[in-house]
Amino acid sequence: MIAFCLRRALWMVLTLWIVFTATFFLMRAVPGGPFDGERALEPEIEMNMLRRYNLDKPLHVQYGLELWNYCRGDFGHSFKLGDYTVNQVIAEGLPISIALGLLALGFAVSLGLLAGITSAVCRGGWADVALMLVATIGIALPSFVVAGICIIFFVFLIPLFPAAGWGELNQLVLPALCLGAPYAAYIARISRTSMLDVLSQDHIRTARAKGVGPVRVVMVHALRGALLPVVSFLGPAIAGILTGSLVVEQVFAIPGLGSHFVYAALQRDYTLAMGLVMLYTVLLYSMNWIVDLSYAVLDPRVQLE
Repeated sequence: MIAFCLRRALWMVLTLWIVFTATFFLMRAVPGGPFDGERALEPEIEMNMLRRYNLDKPLHVQYGLELWNYCRGDFGHSFKLGDYTVNQVIAEGLPISIALGLLALGFAVSLGLLAGITSAVCRGGWADVALMLVATIGIALPSFVVAGICIIFFVFLIPLFPAAGWGELNQLVLPALCLGAPYAAYIARISRTSMLDVLSQDHIRTARAKGVGPVRVVMVHALRGALLPVVSFLGPAIAGILTGSLVVEQVFAIPGLGSHFVYAALQRDYTLAMGLVMLYTVLLYSMNWIVDLSYAVLDPRVQLE
């Protein structure tokens, strides 16, 4: 376990350096700059701004200074948000995005597992057909389309939730449901297939032959083995929820990191965009790391190599 974690930590450092290098040079290769706009700055003011952010130095010097600052945990000042540092923006927006992502993931896992297990147990019945039809539609529709449909139904036709905003629980339910719905559909199909495979194995037939009840057979003997493909999907699912929240946060006007990321991309805010890219990279790599560790917990036959 210790050797596995050390190897993963080394690969994480290498991955972060590659992502940092690629992002740094790609942002500066795009035509235009952070201080280009309809209203041109005075030459003296523009020179002072470039000097403040080290943009007046050669590119390789900028790269070295920026890399050293990131090694110290200093993401620098935002170009467009006044006196805000990138660390302050992340500290304010990250809890909001995490709350939205965790609630969306909770919706996806709970609804997906419930639908998948029910569909597997009722294989060939009307419940199986109906649930898989809904899951197929959920996979086909992106989150912003689901968000538009939910706003029409649950805000205008049936006013249960507010259309946008942040601060109360009812303002979080609708965007979390829209964000997690496509992944609930994926989990439903994966868990159905996995559950059908486990239910056909010998130890399940043995448990039934011993007189174990159907609920205990499904929830105790079959569910643990059926969770392995679902757990392996959670890594990409968390990645999709984090990146998909960019659109959902814009639709529902949620002040999370997604709105800041879109703003940084549109305004050529180099430091803010770079800081958010590195943060997302750390989060995604950590989630995949946790998924690999959970494999050994769910199935003792799996060895971490």
